[in-house]
Amino acid sequence: MDCIFCKIIAGEIPCFKIYEDDDTLAYLDVFPCADGHTLVIPKKHSNAFAEMSPEESGALFETVNKVSNQILDKMENVTGLTIGMNTYPSAGQTVMHTHVHIFPRYEGDGGGTTHSIVNSAKSSDTEYLQKICEQLTK
Repeated sequence: MDCIFCKIIAGEIPCFKIYEDDDTLAYLDVFPCADGHTLVIPKKHSNAFAEMSPEESGALFETVNKVSNQILDKMENVTGLTIGMNTYPSAGQTVMHTHVHIFPRYEGDGGGTTHSIVNSAKSSDTEYLQKICEQLTK
């Protein structure tokens, strides 16, 4: 397999591991956006979160929760976290192996919220929202 994350899981590429269990691995991003920027990945390859089973995604987010608390408890000056995932290339996914980013946040770090990532909604009008709701629940 040519997946860089699968090679990390297999031990073919070293990483700065901070947590591991039977299903997941968490390690420091080597191109961090913040001190302590961590990636959490499933050990079973999946291209994107939307392709995971509920059990697999549950195990992934159980680890996200554990590692989030680890970061909050052990890193100095961390005052919050931004947790995010890019699913498929149009959303910015560059490594086609499901992964969650945990970004430690620091007071005054200049980072935005998840709402600052994209702003392409056509309307917040209730009729338009109702139309989308109906589309999603058919």
